[in-house]
Formats: sequence, structure tokens, C-alpha cells
Amino acid sequence: MFTLQKLSLALVGTAVVVMSANPAGAVSLIKGGSTPVAGEGQYTNIQGATTINFNLGTATDPNGFATYSATNGIVKGSVDSQYATPFGDTSYYLTVAPQGVKNSSGQNIAGNTGDETITFAKSIDYFGLYWGSVDTYNYVDVYSGGKLLKTFSGADVPGAPANGEQSGSANNVYVNLLADKGETFDKVVLRSTGLAFESDNHSYRLASVPEPTATLGLLVFGVMSAGSFVKRKSKLV
Repeated sequence: MFTLQKLSLALVGTAVVVMSANPAGAVSLIKGGSTPVAGEGQYTNIQGATTINFNLGTATDPNGFATYSATNGIVKGSVDSQYATPFGDTSYYLTVAPQGVKNSSGQNIAGNTGDETITFAKSIDYFGLYWGSVDTYNYVDVYSGGKLLKTFSGADVPGAPANGEQSGSANNVYVNLLADKGETFDKVVLRSTGLAFESDNHSYRLASVPEPTATLGLLVFGVMSAGSFVKRKSKLV
């Protein structure tokens, strides 16, 4: 009888673990699904997404969920050997340069913090950006709960030559990062080991939360199933 009780608890515990587990897994990078806006580059087509376009010269999330670690990289236009505006984009955008880099006059280059960390107050399942003049030394790190899930470089952008080409649509593309079903992330880090990583029109989508009643129903089902198994086992004994 002690064995059967122990088995019942184990089965109930298993049901809870299976439903609450959110294993760290894949985040996919895909290209496309965007809409051009005159003078502002490409915008996402993902439904339910919020966009941060830097048009006011600030990194401000209209819904207040995204926080940027640095703001000295918000620029407009191009400066030779420092940063280049994404193709078709004459508005403000974000540039990230290696840490501490200065120009020939000894002045700090815009965005020279080495990276830009975007932290989300709630879990998301999607992040997108208009990636300008893609380079192999541009990187995007995706985190969940402090754990690194995936790192992408410019070389991972499908179809992009990743050679820093500043004109045309082949190397200036909208990129979408999508979490696998049931998975989420809460931090994105943009970094670059060369000059520079330019992007605009960042977008994100909050992850959907399962209905409490549905979760409760699954828990009850797990307990009832375990109890039924114990009853059948008792009859056999």
C-alpha cells in the first residue's frame, strides 16, 4: 500500500512538472514580413507587435515595457567611418560601436558603449529590427531569465551578403526573432566588434499567458488520472 501511495504522488508531481516546464530552446531568425515607410525604412508586419522607432530622438517604448541601457547611440544621417543610415531611412535610428572608440579628433563615437541591452518588463515571444548595412561582426544575443538562449551574427541573416553594403535591400533587411511555441525571452543585446551595428524600428510582442481555468483543468486531469491508476492497481492486488 505504501508503494501505491508513493506512485500516486509521483504521477501527480509529473503532471505538474510537465505543464510548468519551459525549457530553454530555440529562437529562430527569419527575414522578411515587413512594410516600407517613406523616410523611415522597414516596419514589421507581425500582428500585435509594438514598435519603437526612435523618431523623437529617444529610445522610448510607447507601452513602457522595454528599457534601453544606453541612449548615446541615437543618431540621424551618416558619418564616414563611424555609422551609416539604413537604406531608405532618413529618420533617427540606433547605432552600436565597439566600447571606447573615438574619432580622429579624439572624440567619442556615437554608441561606443560596446553593446545596447534591451530589457523587457514582461516576457516576449518576438523581437524584430530593421538591420542596416549588415556586417558579420554585428551580433544579437537573446536571453531568458539571465540565461543566454541564442546568439546570431550578421552572417546568419538569410540572403544578406553581410559585407557592410549600405545601399539596396539585400543587405538592409527587416529581421524577426521568433521563440518556439511555449517559449519566451526577456532580454536582447545588440553588440558589435566593428563600426558599426545600425538598426531602426525595433518591435516586440508580449508573450500570451494561458488561461488560469485551462491550467487548472489540466492539473485536475493529472490528479484524476493518477487516482484512477491507483484504483486499478489496487484491484489487481
